[in-house]
Parts: sequence; structure tokens; C-alpha cells
Amino acid sequence: MTIKRIKVGPRMSQAVVHGNTVYLAGQVADDPSADVAGQTRQILTKIEGLLAEAGTDKSKLISANVWLSDMTTFNEMNAVWDAWVVQGDPPARACVESRLAWPELKVEIMVIAAL
Repeated sequence: MTIKRIKVGPRMSQAVVHGNTVYLAGQVADDPSADVAGQTRQILTKIEGLLAEAGTDKSKLISANVWLSDMTTFNEMNAVWDAWVVQGDPPARACVESRLAWPELKVEIMVIAAL
């Protein structure tokens, strides 16, 4: 079975396709000055682009992991997530509070999807 890597960098690939599954790296906002809702929107746009490049879309999400730097922003992130996720077909999901790579980051999201 072949492995296809998308947006390969020196440290990691942004997505890896193996078989009929696409694994995305954790995605963060390009503009970390945005609030949690703004960062979440940026991330979900990036996820859509990577899924499209892999040949799939958000309707085929299998699982998602969400990291928040402050769990008090859970509802703010969820408002954006709920408007974005395909109604009736949400993935399995976990959401935890965690210190992220840079202090200005408020959200990181990683997904796995089927092709």
C-alpha cells in the first residue's frame, strides 16, 4: 500500500494518505492574534483545503482532536465547530485543555478522514 504525503516539510507532513484514510497534522491559526472563534475558523478552512488536496471532504471525518489553551473558551470554539461540521455526520471527537506550542495560540485541531 502506498503512502502519499501532502505539504511535506522538514519536520512533518501536513497530511498523510494511507489506504483509504487521511491523517492530518494538528492545525493552528495563521493569525494567532484572532480570538478563539477566529482561530477556529482559520483552522477549519485549512482543514478543508488539506482534505480537498487529499481527495476527500469534511463529510467523511472519522475523528477529531481539539486542544484549547483555556477550557473556558469551549463554547466559543464549539459555536464555530457546530456551524462547520456536517449535521448528522459528526466525527468522534475529544477536546482537552492543553498548553500549546506558542502562548498566542488558543486552538489546535487534528482530524482523520476517510477517502
